[in-house]
Amino acid sequence: MTADPVSLVFAALADPTRRAILARLASGEATVNELAAPFPVSVQAISKHLNVLERAGLIVRTREAQWRRCRLDPAPLRTLSEWVDQYRRLWDDRYDTLDDYLRDLKERRDGTAQ
Repeated sequence: MTADPVSLVFAALADPTRRAILARLASGEATVNELAAPFPVSVQAISKHLNVLERAGLIVRTREAQWRRCRLDPAPLRTLSEWVDQYRRLWDDRYDTLDDYLRDLKERRDGTAQ
């Protein structure tokens, strides 16, 4: 069974190394070796992380002669943001309702205490 796109993106973002790779790619394209340089793991391990990011649609890899370059594709992040926003709006509405309820309780309490 294939995971849905949102699940793939969440799974990809669950790992701090992959988030760091995305942060690096936000500043521009990079080769696999450039991406691997700051990490205490092998280039092969970074390649596995890149496979997860590519499967989630978060990066695009190109080949130019012997160089494999990676670049960020922000579209899945926008989709994820829209998905999260619908729940943010829901909770904002619920907090507003709770705030109105608590204000009403306070006003009734203050009104009866006088």
